[in-house]
Amino acid sequence: MKQFLIAAGCILAMVTGVAQAQERPLRIAFDVPYEPFEYRTPEGELTGFEVELAEAMCKEMNRECDFVVQAWDGMIPGLMARKYDAIMSSMSITEQRAKRVLFSEPYYRTPGGWFAKKSTSVDVTDRSAMEGRVVGVQRGTTMDNYVTENLGNIVEVKRYTTADDMRLDLESDRLDLVFVDYPVGEEYFLTKDNFREIGEPVKLGEGVAVAMRKRDRELAKEINKALETLKNDGTYDTIMNRYFDYSIKM
Repeated sequence: MKQFLIAAGCILAMVTGVAQAQERPLRIAFDVPYEPFEYRTPEGELTGFEVELAEAMCKEMNRECDFVVQAWDGMIPGLMARKYDAIMSSMSITEQRAKRVLFSEPYYRTPGGWFAKKSTSVDVTDRSAMEGRVVGVQRGTTMDNYVTENLGNIVEVKRYTTADDMRLDLESDRLDLVFVDYPVGEEYFLTKDNFREIGEPVKLGEGVAVAMRKRDRELAKEINKALETLKNDGTYDTIMNRYFDYSIKM
C-alpha cells in the first residue's frame, strides 16, 4: 500500500509538473539582427520569417509565448541555464550540437553563399586562388565550420557576431569575401550596389530546427506536431513567401 501511494504521488507530481509547464509562457530565443529570419522594424517590433513562424506555431499549440533576444554566442548556454525553453534562431542541426540539445524535425534549409565586392574576381573552388584571402563568417555557425574545416589552413578566418559588422569590414577592404547563410547574403549584400555573389551556393547540413533541452521530449512532440500542421495547411508557405522568392521548406 505504501509503495502504491508513493508511486501514485510520483505520477501526480509528474502530471502537475507538466500542467504547470504548459500554463506558463513558452520562452523562445532569437539572435537579433539576422535578417530576414529575425530583426526589428524601425518601430522596434520584432519580426522576420522565424518570428512569424514561431507566432503561428504558438497559436497552433494554444500556448502563450514570450520572445527572448539572445546573442548567438550564448544561445545554448542560455538554454541550459533555463533562460528560455527553446531556440528558434536558424540553428543548423549538427552532430556536435545534438549531443547537447534536443532538436525538433528540421523546418527549413538554405545553402551558404559567397559574397564580395563587385571588383573581386576569384574562383572559390580553387584552393590556390583562395590562398591568403581573408574570409568573414558568423561565429559558431555552420558556415564558420565549413570554412574552418575546408579552407582554414589556407585562408584567414575572421569571425563576427553580426552580418552588419561583416558588411562594414568587407566595404572597408578588411575582408576579401564573406560566407554566410544565403538569404542573409541576399539581404545584407545583394541589396547593395557594390557587392555581388561569388560562385554557386553551397548546400550544407541537415537543415535548421528548434533546439530544446534533452529532457523536454513532450515539448518537442508538441512543436513537431504544430510545425507539421503549419506546413500542411498552407500557413508555412504564406509566411515563407513574404520573405523568400524560392522554397526553403523541408
